[in-house]
Amino acid sequence: MRKDWKSALYSYVNQFNRTEVDYRQPADQVVVTDLDHVMRKSTRMHMLKEWYQARESTPLRNETRTKLLRTREGEGEVVVDLEFQTRRIYEKRHIAHVEERLEQERITLNKDGDMWIITRIEQNIPERHPEERRTEKEEIVTNPEQQTSEHIPSLPLLNTDVLGMPKSWRAKPYARERAVQYADQWWNGNNPEFLAFEVDCTNYISQCLVAGGGPIHYTGKRETGWWYRGMVNNQEAWSYSWAVANALNNYLNHSDSYLQAVPVERPTDLQLGDVISYDWDGDGRFQHSAIVTAFDAGGMPLVNAHTTNSRHRYWDYRDSYAYTDRTQYRFFHIMDYF
Repeated sequence: MRKDWKSALYSYVNQFNRTEVDYRQPADQVVVTDLDHVMRKSTRMHMLKEWYQARESTPLRNETRTKLLRTREGEGEVVVDLEFQTRRIYEKRHIAHVEERLEQERITLNKDGDMWIITRIEQNIPERHPEERRTEKEEIVTNPEQQTSEHIPSLPLLNTDVLGMPKSWRAKPYARERAVQYADQWWNGNNPEFLAFEVDCTNYISQCLVAGGGPIHYTGKRETGWWYRGMVNNQEAWSYSWAVANALNNYLNHSDSYLQAVPVERPTDLQLGDVISYDWDGDGRFQHSAIVTAFDAGGMPLVNAHTTNSRHRYWDYRDSYAYTDRTQYRFFHIMDYF
């Protein structure tokens, strides 16, 4: 019988790690009375089993490192914020693959007699969160050729030294490998030269695109172009397309100069450095962005993303609590030359 809430929490963390690859309930299972969580977990575990089978993959093991972010102790109750850094190792066609990600949960424990039980588990699903700083203007997408030349500077407004990029902005190929290198370098952190947003997925993707040579399209208007200036006169200065998933989706779907992309039909049409937009509810508003950084043994794309920081994650996100059966994707092949 557990008399220490930390022992109960330790058992839960151990259970969290094991159930990612072993769907049987462990013998030392901690008591969880949050039935909503129990049902979500059960549904997800069943889905994961089918998901791996459909991918012709076999989970081998899961490695979890846990960080205690915050603890609030009261009389007979403890609320803990945990961060899980997981490495999921699975096999496909006799080749081992490694996926990494950061996830957060808030655990509420209550004392029940001489033992501690878990009464509530809240998953942080940031890729589903409404993006902040959104206004109706983000929906306006202006054809780049309609911009007046007075808004376009002769030099980029990013410090190219930050990304180790060449000084010339003449027409050049998209350096896909450099975009991927940047994505892997910063998948689990924020480049201090850039603002970090609470919903950071598209800001991160934009940085990756610039690292690969994507040309800034400065208009001076937040609802048009694709640009970033950081803090100017104590105010954030960036276009919606730089940091808002739906706006970047609109920009890539309409741009015919500067940064350009072609929508493709299938994930297998994508290459390294290409972009996927995610519409969880199928309502036409895209809420998440990811960049292709690798391929599995079957040629399916693996992606990096922020907000739920992920590296080499399977592209369809079916293992995310954000996923629904209405989820729609848009696949963007970034043009080879700008």
